[in-house]
Amino acid sequence: MPDAGSTRARYRRILRFAARHLAIMWWFELFLPRIGLARLAARGRSRRMTRFARRFHALAVELGGLMIKVGQFLSSRLDVLPPEITRELEGLQDEAPAVPFAQVRALAEQELGMPLDRAFAWIDETPIAAASLGQAHRARLSALDAADTGITDAVVKVQRPGIEAIVDVDLAALRRVGGWLRRVRIVADRVDAPALVEEFAITSLLEVDYLHEASNAERFTAAFAGDARVRTPEIVWERTSRRVLTLSDVSAIKINDVDGLRAAGIDPSAVASTFAAVMFDQLFSLGFFHADPHPGNLFVTPVVAAPGTAGGADAGQDWRLTFVDFGMMGEVPSGTRRGLRRMLIAAAARDGKGLVEAIQELGALLPTADTAELERAMGHAFARFGGMGFAELRDVDPREFRDFAVEFGELMRSLPFQLPEDFLLIIRAMSLTSGVASNLDPAFNLWDSVEPYAGRLVRDERGSAVRDIAQEVLETAGIVARLPRRVDALITRAEEGRLAISTPRLDRRVARLERAVGRLATAMLFAGLLLAGALLRPDDPELGTALMVASAVPLVLVVVGPILGRRGPD
Repeated sequence: MPDAGSTRARYRRILRFAARHLAIMWWFELFLPRIGLARLAARGRSRRMTRFARRFHALAVELGGLMIKVGQFLSSRLDVLPPEITRELEGLQDEAPAVPFAQVRALAEQELGMPLDRAFAWIDETPIAAASLGQAHRARLSALDAADTGITDAVVKVQRPGIEAIVDVDLAALRRVGGWLRRVRIVADRVDAPALVEEFAITSLLEVDYLHEASNAERFTAAFAGDARVRTPEIVWERTSRRVLTLSDVSAIKINDVDGLRAAGIDPSAVASTFAAVMFDQLFSLGFFHADPHPGNLFVTPVVAAPGTAGGADAGQDWRLTFVDFGMMGEVPSGTRRGLRRMLIAAAARDGKGLVEAIQELGALLPTADTAELERAMGHAFARFGGMGFAELRDVDPREFRDFAVEFGELMRSLPFQLPEDFLLIIRAMSLTSGVASNLDPAFNLWDSVEPYAGRLVRDERGSAVRDIAQEVLETAGIVARLPRRVDALITRAEEGRLAISTPRLDRRVARLERAVGRLATAMLFAGLLLAGALLRPDDPELGTALMVASAVPLVLVVVGPILGRRGPD
């Protein structure tokens, strides 16, 4: 249980880490370019980013708590963070030393309102898993509870004692850092840091509420009721509270245990394709999805299915995909789901222009963004890599991948591009899905799963497409009807000399250029006085010193002043 001193030390530790790296960023990304050393700053940028990510990785592992979750969260921010950071953090695992069982027992008994010996017939003191927020133990329900619920073997998740205080401290520190980042222009222009912190806070606070996780599990189970592909655990509500969660033990073959699957007579490639299809259904049809489908949260359960069972990808298949841990779930609003469907259809058709339009519809690109280069890059990607499976991609020259990744990454960061909030978990889910499926089948080709699914979406949406076309025809007819009147008004204003063209962005740039020229002339003047003072000082110390002092302060203000005072957008 953390005390007040340790939580204050934790808070200061996080802020010191953030302050140090913000100072490094200010020096290399703002100050050096302003004094003409932009090339020097750019030369070591990749190494600095990698070094920062490694230090944060080490800090997160040492502190645990929410910092592990922060690292995992940052690893998904491909839209605003460079690959050096996301690549280093993507392997951050949520593992922590086990809490002594005496502390677990005390918390569980307090939550359940009874001794553990009465709540369960047996509970294993050695956890089967320990993470930063809680740990899980196997247990057996009493005969009476087993008769009532139909469940005998269970898993009991217990929150780590004191984790709520740690979560509060970590969120307070993160909010402070988010406030700092809002004042750093190169960050504020790309991302709303305080908003990201609040989004992360909401997700984290829900994850430490086991009643919320239990509700998610029941909702997920209801969504796949009757589907022969999917199995989920049952919740034992009588032994569940906000900090203790009891559910049926559904442990089976881990989805990444390829040898175990083959030994059970299960084809790993069939598991890969079914898993991808189930995740597509969650994302593009249900709008409610498991956002953390890593191998630790997925089992393959051998079963004897009745012939003709409905709902599965393969009627009568003798195994099920079993999902566990519903603490991190995602919602896809209907508008976002429609945009995702358009993206999927465009990707299946290798339509770069359509894919960019779908991205704009989702709000990831501002309508004013110049997308010509992005369309070209997408077309290049489809032409070169589209349709390749994992095994084929491994045979591509790594230098070709690297060159394309650098070019594409720079292009994306040059555009006003930031993923909507609900996209973060979608990216995480799809990334994990691709990784799990490729591990099961090195020849797994995502396109083989995408194309038939996209075809089904096209057929399902034909009706709505017809309505959309009709609406567009009506809107176009209205524009055409109003066009002559608007053209006449424009010509009249031009003839009367009342037609004005505003170029605010160009005006601002010209004003900035004029100020820069003025600052350069001033800087040269004071630099000359400083040099003169240095030359005179050996012969006339008083005059030399006076010249150096009189010129040094204005020179520093001329160089540094614009950096300190620059706040508004270009």
